[in-house]
Amino acid sequence: MGSARTARRRAAAILAVGALAFAGVGVASPGAAAAHADRPGTPAQGKGKQEVRFATYNASLNRSAQGALVEDLSTGDNEQAQRIAEVIQLNNPDVVLLNEFDYDAGHEAAELFRTNYLQVSQNGKTPVRYPYLYTAPSNTGIPSGMDLNNDGNVGGADDALGFGQFEGQYGMVLYSKYPIDTGNVRTFQNFLWKDMPDALLPDDPATSGAADWFTDEELELVRLSSKSHWDVPVTIGDATVHVLASHPTPPVFDSEEDRNGRRNSDEIRFWADYIRGGEDARYIYDDDGARGGLDRRSSFVVLGDLNSDPVDGDSRPGSIGQLLGLKEVQDPEPSAEGAAEASVLQGRVNSEHRGDPALDTADFEDAEAGNVRVDYVLPSKSMKVRDAGIFWPRAGTPGSELTGVFPFPTSDHRLVYVDVEVRKR
Repeated sequence: MGSARTARRRAAAILAVGALAFAGVGVASPGAAAAHADRPGTPAQGKGKQEVRFATYNASLNRSAQGALVEDLSTGDNEQAQRIAEVIQLNNPDVVLLNEFDYDAGHEAAELFRTNYLQVSQNGKTPVRYPYLYTAPSNTGIPSGMDLNNDGNVGGADDALGFGQFEGQYGMVLYSKYPIDTGNVRTFQNFLWKDMPDALLPDDPATSGAADWFTDEELELVRLSSKSHWDVPVTIGDATVHVLASHPTPPVFDSEEDRNGRRNSDEIRFWADYIRGGEDARYIYDDDGARGGLDRRSSFVVLGDLNSDPVDGDSRPGSIGQLLGLKEVQDPEPSAEGAAEASVLQGRVNSEHRGDPALDTADFEDAEAGNVRVDYVLPSKSMKVRDAGIFWPRAGTPGSELTGVFPFPTSDHRLVYVDVEVRKR
């Protein structure tokens, strides 16, 4: 790594977590080695091994106005945030990605949720402490200055670089009990969609041209990631696990051109190419200008709401299969009895689904899509899976009050976790 790149990464680290250090939460805080020890039922750790729980949760902690999430989290008594925190406390992940968490430049919301909610007992649950967090800008809400949806008007959420009413809406934040190697984080917020070979660029059905929904001028601006793609290295003992975090756009809210469906598919493909590395990833460049994908010897976990079900829903056929079919990836297929139960109780389009309802992670009872599997924790085959699950209790059982039915007390998504055995060198 060159000295200029190192300097930029260190600057990014200061922007990401520097405020936390000044707030008294040191970014090199001790105690992370025992992060997993307080989980009931955790198997004894063998020599050179550590069991780690990775989780993803679309927490729906997004708001309709800039600054509203900071305001809500400042009080410590926001009911939705309390219940989201209770879900996290019950599941006690060591590393958790939250999607749909509004980003702010001062990282106030991320810190407020940590100190006012996660570190405070919710309904008698054991507080959970994350000495480390990572968050970064999102493409959502950044004005493009162009008519990207071709409706004849410029401006608004649908003409932004990523759909959003304001910059940072629907962002992401990663919390960890283990140190985050901020100096080696790679982000891909600025990667242009056109720079992906054989990209699924949308076609304007009103013309005879191909892949011409966007003008040449717009293609110099349109980014692949609707939010961002992050490669966040997490240090576990002397081992490193790369957290590959993203939140591809929903493959809906468009027309015949299928620009959101195509973008969703290519956002997923990005990680497939990145994981394969080598020639498949030579086209990839990060926000510091470094090229290429993941070292093939690296351990990794793909986390996020990828907005694609393997067989049901509205994503393009084969979209999530680009990841699930990789020889480097294992799919533990987390499941929940509550998911299977909800599919039967709610009926409607769910009765027509082909997938196993126990694998559903999102409760779209009020939408035509029905309940689908869209949230993923996909570890590399270099790590042994010890357990996996979805927090979706059966109706009337403890915890079901935290999932509920529409309108939901927490989110229309469920927390998904996978426990893996990390081998220390």
